[in-house]
Amino acid sequence: MTSRGVVRFWNSEDGWGVIDCEQTPGGCWVHFSEVEVEGFRKLIPGRHVAFEWQTASGPVEDFAFVAVRVHPVDDE
Repeated sequence: MTSRGVVRFWNSEDGWGVIDCEQTPGGCWVHFSEVEVEGFRKLIPGRHVAFEWQTASGPVEDFAFVAVRVHPVDDE
């Protein structure tokens, strides 16, 4: 499923973070390998993103959802 959300948290050292949106209650876990940006793959807390997500096969860092194909979008 594709959604828009806001980056809640990003850990540059470990390469993962959390995206919030209505469709993923409790947050959606994202790994740096799924971030589609030039150069160093990271996200900025508070930034709007578009992303595809799926239900995790098992809890990932206590999150029920995982993001795939994440890219920043212009703030609306």
